[in-house]
Amino acid sequence: MLTTGLTGGIGSGKSEVSRRLAARGAMVIDADKIAREVVEPGTPGLAKVVATFGDEVLHPDGSLDRQRLGSVVFNDAERLAELNAIVHPLVGERVEELRRQAPDDAIVVYDVPLLVENNLASMYDVVIVVDAADEVRVRRLAEHRGMPEADARARIAAQASREERLAAADIVVPNEGSLDELDARVAEVWDELTRRAAHD
Repeated sequence: MLTTGLTGGIGSGKSEVSRRLAARGAMVIDADKIAREVVEPGTPGLAKVVATFGDEVLHPDGSLDRQRLGSVVFNDAERLAELNAIVHPLVGERVEELRRQAPDDAIVVYDVPLLVENNLASMYDVVIVVDAADEVRVRRLAEHRGMPEADARARIAAQASREERLAAADIVVPNEGSLDELDARVAEVWDELTRRAAHD
């Protein structure tokens, strides 16, 4: 089993790369998706979030209001640490469960947004970083998510710098061009991962 950590700053196009690797046969474990699952209504995770942050982080239907919670934690390192202390262990348990289900010859790609921030590079055989300039990312966040520029810049600033991310990379996927260019680079990356898996 080849374990691969896939990361990239917000707006870098990491999800596009993740989808393309999955289409080629990678078993993708998406930490963000799991982080959403562990705080769905009725979960112990959501109960802990509400106990820590109050009912105001809920929608009227009882689901988590991510935007409201985000506005509380993104500009406050202490509150963010409190949230991470609830969510990260739950995500870790679920990831481990999924990993145990993977076949021995699998190429497992862990989609981990905060891989660099949390010093997780050593957990993986290979680290792939999807890279795009900050200005490109700000533009994408505005175009695709309707995020105001100030919010986009705050999110980017709260994450590791581009230099820190690139320093952790074994493989870099530049993503400032077209989707065709991205496809071509992902094809090369998949060949490289297959080669490494064969020698594992």
